[in-house]
Amino acid sequence: MPADGTIVSRRSETADASPVSRDGPRPQSKPPSLRDQPGRPPREQPGGPPQKQPGQPPQKQPERPAKPEMAPRSRRWLRWALFALLPLALIAGGYWYVTGGGVMSTDDAYIEADKVGISTDVSGIVKEIEVRNNQQVAAGDVLFRLDDLQFRLALERAEAQIGNVRNDLNALKANYGDMQTQIKQAQDDVDYYDREFRRQQDLAAKSIASQQTFDTARRNLLNAQHKLASLNQQLAAIVANLNGDPDIPVERHPRYRDAVAQRDEAARQLDHTVVKAPFAGVATNVPSIAPGKYLPASMTAFYLVATDHLWVDSNPKETELTYVRPGQPVTVTVDTYPDVQWHGVVESISPAAAQEFSLLPAQNTSGNWVKVVQRIPMRVRLDTSDKNRPALRAGMSVVVDVDTAHRRGLPQFLTALFGRARGKS
Repeated sequence: MPADGTIVSRRSETADASPVSRDGPRPQSKPPSLRDQPGRPPREQPGGPPQKQPGQPPQKQPERPAKPEMAPRSRRWLRWALFALLPLALIAGGYWYVTGGGVMSTDDAYIEADKVGISTDVSGIVKEIEVRNNQQVAAGDVLFRLDDLQFRLALERAEAQIGNVRNDLNALKANYGDMQTQIKQAQDDVDYYDREFRRQQDLAAKSIASQQTFDTARRNLLNAQHKLASLNQQLAAIVANLNGDPDIPVERHPRYRDAVAQRDEAARQLDHTVVKAPFAGVATNVPSIAPGKYLPASMTAFYLVATDHLWVDSNPKETELTYVRPGQPVTVTVDTYPDVQWHGVVESISPAAAQEFSLLPAQNTSGNWVKVVQRIPMRVRLDTSDKNRPALRAGMSVVVDVDTAHRRGLPQFLTALFGRARGKS
């Protein structure tokens, strides 16, 4: 049969393809597979032509369509396009390099704001706290109050002292007038006793008056003169108490002005028992005080951080400040709001590096010296007039881009080369 003939031929071909050498090792025998069993049609090989089955008419292979000859042409166009794009990319890169370099960027920058520790210059017991922690306050809003009883009593005492000083000065003015009257009377007494003394002196010289009468007249004259001198000294003391001007107004007298100053100081201390916000901001760390706590003078109660006066403190490297100048425009990007930009200007650049103000400055004259690039503090003024932007907070990290309007230009070796060529020409 044809099937048996086919199987026999395969077996004979297999036997011929693997001869056994007498001297060599004998090949291992394999168990017969299913395809080697008689009466089973052979398995079609994948990807090969279909096997011819016994009892079936032969089938024709379908003709494959010829491939179009477009691949070499497309590769040729791609190669020319790449060759054309290479010089364009080089030209674009060179133009970007030559015209670039005008922006100085640094991420060593942080937002700063006015911060103040709220305190008062008078001591007292905390009576009321008018704000909460992290509350927005306006300038002049009451933050907390101290017990003001002792300060009110001090103010009343100072006002009473002003009245006492006024009365004393008026009494001095009255004493001055009375002293002037006494001095006039004493002067009249001196004149009278002087005439009496001269009369008794003449009578004694003529032996008409007794010596006793003469001595009495002389004693009366001396007493009158001493009294007049004493009254003049008292009058001078009154004038001195009236600041050398008996007609001075009471309100201009030093004692009165001192009393008024004491009254004003008492009023100031009473006013400082009510602590107000010096500027608009956010009160923080408020729970550090509570009603009933004794707060010494100048002790910080809590902190107030400004919200309407913000700036950026950046610390670029010294090698990055080559073309940076005050007044140049700045673009600020906050890490918290990466899609929003703020604008500002370079307000100032520090005259010294930060390490110059350190407690232990660098000792560059020592043997173990390593050069380190220094950082120079730079301050950027922000434009925060747009209230629709997100809120900025002190301490936020930002990225500062300063537009120096500087162009990098050609590389140094090209500049030197062109300059040498011009010199030869």
